[in-house]
Amino acid sequence: MIRLKKEPIHFLFIIIVSAILVQLSDATAISFKVLKGEEITKSISLVIEDRVLVKFTVVGQTASTLDFYITDSNGDVEVEYSRVGTVSYPFVCDEAGEYVLHFSNTDTSEDKHVTLDYEIQHYIFGIPQMLFLTLIIVLVSVAAVATFILMGKPR
Repeated sequence: MIRLKKEPIHFLFIIIVSAILVQLSDATAISFKVLKGEEITKSISLVIEDRVLVKFTVVGQTASTLDFYITDSNGDVEVEYSRVGTVSYPFVCDEAGEYVLHFSNTDTSEDKHVTLDYEIQHYIFGIPQMLFLTLIIVLVSVAAVATFILMGKPR
């Protein structure tokens, strides 16, 4: 009888630990308009060792370009592009905080349509998060099976 009461507790404990360890990787695809003479900013929150891939495409009536730069949490410029139409920029976050993506359309006389796609991959102890969590699940499963086998043998 006592064993039946402990199994749900163990299962609940495993679920709680898994929920604490799981952080979803972020992937976002959005479209927005940058009006002439304006600058649009998008913020992303990063931690150390996050792998980030920022991709965007600009569409305009006559010219499909704008200025783009990324600032880190201290306000320092991470990367800067002038008059670009398509960018694919990967980087590894070396400082935690809010990173801001700036889309500037101050030098042109027409509105621009931007399609932004960015992906953030979290790493734990230098291992991709999904691989790390898979290893944790395998280890917990093996321990549970071993415990079940050892408790079932008569002494």
